[in-house]
Amino acid sequence: MRVLVHDYSGHPFQVELSRELAARGHAVTHSYCAAYASGKGHLQAEPGEKIRFAAIGEGRSIAKTDFKRRLLQEVGLGVELVQQVRRLRPDVVLCSNVPIPTLVVLAFVLLVTRKPWVLWHQDVQAVAITSFAGKKLGRSMALAGRLIGLGEKWCSRRAAAIVVITDAFVDVHRRWGTADKVTVIPNWAPLDEIVPVPRDNAWAREQGVDQVATLLYSGTLGLKHNPELLPRLAKAVIDAGTPVRLVVVNEGPAAPVVRDEAARLGVPLTLLPFQPYERLSEVLGSGDVLVVLLEKEAGAFSVPSKTLSYLCAGRPIVGLMPAENLAASLIEQTGGCVLRPEDTSIPAAAAWVTELLADPVRAGSIGESSRALAEKEFELTGCANEFEAILAASTTHHRS
Repeated sequence: MRVLVHDYSGHPFQVELSRELAARGHAVTHSYCAAYASGKGHLQAEPGEKIRFAAIGEGRSIAKTDFKRRLLQEVGLGVELVQQVRRLRPDVVLCSNVPIPTLVVLAFVLLVTRKPWVLWHQDVQAVAITSFAGKKLGRSMALAGRLIGLGEKWCSRRAAAIVVITDAFVDVHRRWGTADKVTVIPNWAPLDEIVPVPRDNAWAREQGVDQVATLLYSGTLGLKHNPELLPRLAKAVIDAGTPVRLVVVNEGPAAPVVRDEAARLGVPLTLLPFQPYERLSEVLGSGDVLVVLLEKEAGAFSVPSKTLSYLCAGRPIVGLMPAENLAASLIEQTGGCVLRPEDTSIPAAAAWVTELLADPVRAGSIGESSRALAEKEFELTGCANEFEAILAASTTHHRS
């Protein structure tokens, strides 16, 4: 098969799937949006690899806080993606993390040209936007959320097949009339690329965090997060008598929020842009405790991929997130801490972190459990088999 995999975010495990499909003999092009700031995977072909990489949005930056401008940009990115399809002529397209305006443009053209595509549904974007509209956004964004919902439903009905990441999505697709073509495949993280490393590693020394206890957050900070919780947690740990430095690896509008709140509270902060993917193991290995954030409204429709990377890195995790989230159950299985994403949870979270930092044996045991769980859950072969079968069936049904 000629396969175009477009993961807008460029995240690591989608890249790993593309590499596996290419290794199985398929002609795979992995596409991503260069304009979208996030932690990217390994987006270059190694010698001997037959996979190809292609980007849209090169030389641009996404206007995340200007809705009208962002809408126009995302429509334009859809046009770029259509141009990729016309140039590459794939048998099937697999789409992940694609903004709905971009996806609508692509889905319309694929409908007209009768080319099959598969939706890898990572977020129910309509639910995300409308859930936050009353709390963080204005009425215009609430209206936008409804329009996004219509577009998301329309795209889902056009897809030849749909892959969702948790059972929670199935009810949404049942309401949309698309549940009959849904397959649940949980997300994973690349076990061979994100590995446990010593706490005293080269990256930690370069950043000056090798000799101080650290709370570390690495990944996106957006609509589904409350970034102020990070410095507040660090402050509570410090007030409990344990010196700690907050390390945040992030780009975008949340970064200055973290910086300003840390300054207000007097919390030592190392704030860095996204780091090269080949150093992610060292980055995560530099955290004594790794932090996950997820607002309660996002409990059912989002699984923070950073949690999966954290597990691979073999470090203790504290999650300020809804208990019903799939990632929360993974953290709890390792002996990590999960509490509600609220200021009222900060004292209990800080107490857990303080106790853990004072008990290296327990911290090491939780870290080992994290890696062991990742090795148990993130087996690539089975996931790749399922995706390969879904893509092949999509092309076969289309021909028939």
